[in-house]
Amino acid sequence: MRADGDRGIELSLPQRAKRRCIARAVGGVGAPKAAVGLPAVAHFADRQRGAGESQASLWRVSGLAVRRKARKRLVREGSPQPALPAANQEWAVDFAHDALANGRAIRVLTVEDEYTRESPALPVDTNFASRRVTRELERILAEREKPLAIRCDNGPEFTSRYFLACIEKQIALVHIQPGKPQQNGYVESFNGKLRDECLNVNWFENLWDARRKIAAWQQEYNEERPHSSLGYQTPAAFARQFVPSPGSAPNYGATPADGSLSQASNVI
Repeated sequence: MRADGDRGIELSLPQRAKRRCIARAVGGVGAPKAAVGLPAVAHFADRQRGAGESQASLWRVSGLAVRRKARKRLVREGSPQPALPAANQEWAVDFAHDALANGRAIRVLTVEDEYTRESPALPVDTNFASRRVTRELERILAEREKPLAIRCDNGPEFTSRYFLACIEKQIALVHIQPGKPQQNGYVESFNGKLRDECLNVNWFENLWDARRKIAAWQQEYNEERPHSSLGYQTPAAFARQFVPSPGSAPNYGATPADGSLSQASNVI
C-alpha cells in the first residue's frame, strides 16, 4: 500500500496501476488538445485499461484545466425605497426561519405594509413552494385592499413563472438586486423584531403550536406594540387614521420630506 499524494489515502497496487494507465491516457489525449471533454478522455482510458475512474478524478490526475464560460445570469437593477404617500402603496414580503422542538425546520412568510408597518398575515409552514406562496398572497389580497406593488427578493418562490403569471396580473412586482437585502429594509427590520420578540423566546412543540404563538405575536405587534417611526403609535392605530389612496403611485425617485416617516434604518 502507498499513500496517494493528491488525496492523502492509501492505494493498492492495482489502483496505482490504474492511475498510471489513466495518466498515460489523459496525457495522450488531453495534453495536445486541452479542450478535449472529460467524457472522451474517460472513454479512451476505459478502452486502454478498463479503468472505471470518475471524470473528476481524471481531471485531477492529469492536471488539466480548461476555462469554462461563465453562466449568464439575470441582472436586476433594483430600485430605492420609495417615499410612500399612503397605505397600500407597497407591501414588502420575505421569509423568516426557525425550527420545531423535533428539529424540523419551519418558515414564516412575512408580509408588511411599508407605510403603516402593519403586518396583514404571517403564514407558517414547513415548506413554502412558489404555488403555496401565491395562494397565501391571493388569500391575503382577497381579504384586504390590494397594494400597488410588492417588494421582494429574487428567491425561487418569487421568480417562478407561476408566481409571476398570477401576481403580476394584479400587482406590480419590485425585485431587489441579488445580495442587497438593504433594498428591502422595512421587512428586514420587521424580521428582526419577529426573531427577537417571538422566535427566539418561544419553544414550538409542533406546527400548530408555532402557528398559534406567531399569530398571537402578530396581533400584539399590530395592536399593542408602539412603533418609533409612527410617533410611538401602534401600526393598527396609525393605519386607522388614514384613508388608503391606491390611485396614486409611489414616487420611487423621491426622498422623504422633512417631518415625514423615517426610513427602515431608524425604526426600533
